[in-house]
Amino acid sequence: MPILNRIADFQPDLAAWRRDIHAHPETAFEEHRTADFVAKRLSEFGIEVHRGLAGTGVVGTLRGSRPGGRAIAIRADMDALDVHEKNGFAHCSTHQGKMHACGHDGHTTMLLGAARYLAETRNFAGTVHFVFQPAEENEAGGRVMVEEGLFEKFPVEAVYGMHNWPGLPVGKFAVRSGPLLASSDIFEIVVEGKGAHGAMPHTGIDPVVVAAQITLALQTIRSRATHPLDGAVVSVTQVHGGDTWNVIPDEVVLRGTTRSFKREVQDLIEDGIRRIAEGVAASLGAKVRLRYERRYPPTVNSEKETEVAAGAAAEVAGAPNVIRDFTPSMGAEDFAFMLQAKPGCYVLIGNGESAGLHNPHYDFNDEVLPLGASYWARLVERELA
Repeated sequence: MPILNRIADFQPDLAAWRRDIHAHPETAFEEHRTADFVAKRLSEFGIEVHRGLAGTGVVGTLRGSRPGGRAIAIRADMDALDVHEKNGFAHCSTHQGKMHACGHDGHTTMLLGAARYLAETRNFAGTVHFVFQPAEENEAGGRVMVEEGLFEKFPVEAVYGMHNWPGLPVGKFAVRSGPLLASSDIFEIVVEGKGAHGAMPHTGIDPVVVAAQITLALQTIRSRATHPLDGAVVSVTQVHGGDTWNVIPDEVVLRGTTRSFKREVQDLIEDGIRRIAEGVAASLGAKVRLRYERRYPPTVNSEKETEVAAGAAAEVAGAPNVIRDFTPSMGAEDFAFMLQAKPGCYVLIGNGESAGLHNPHYDFNDEVLPLGASYWARLVERELA
């Protein structure tokens, strides 16, 4: 693979940075050490550093050696997850209950590697902003950065992102225009019944039975209410109720997530959950309270920027190793908020046969670091030629 020679030269530095970040994971809006680490490296490279967006966000600004009025942003996420790591290597998490189980340590390092190379060469015209974002997991740090003026303070024509993908071989990229990742919404249904002795169910209204029937009926939204060719997921992931063996509780709480690629499907799912929950409960004499939150919109790549990204990936990995017909994933990303504000493209880079994302045995593959950094460098040089 034609990894840039200079980036290959400092591969040991990249691996050391990545493992240092992995050993010190920080979750949403608490990435103080990580932000300090990033800002220090950028300053050492001679890059202008800006801090404070979304609390712990860092933006580095670099101008090319040739004049140009164009500007783009390239983004990496910095946060970890509330996961107990089960690896035994030397760079294992030192923060109990927190872990880089999604590879954001690698994403941050690849962007730092590109920043170092581009600061040395400056072989482009215009300006690149390196955006290091907090709180991708669950808390929408990308949305917060946009709301706090990311693109007003750092005007750009386009924004680009990248995520590692376990199961995709090292040396391969995947990209497509249009939806790549789904929206992510959450719901909570509180089923209100009437408590009773477990041996005398006729004296109460059993919320456990009601909750069970709601759970099953919710699956008809995907199988009977949405178009067969539209992607949709409705998953009940939590059931809470009761304290002992012989008491029917007053309440049962159901929680879960929904995924889709289209706003009209989101609307259909939300309406369907409300209709089914209220209808099933009413038919059995119970009541429900529903809370539905729209968290992350779909991640939708624009066509022009997808071609730019695919071209940069092909320069690094070879055109046959750029998968253009990748099946969209029901995973979600808050980079979607940046893509709602600006045209851009989100690509996937192969992490090889590693444990899956959010798995306690996951680790980012250090072989990927120079490949990803080379991709970022080529992207900037192509887009700002």
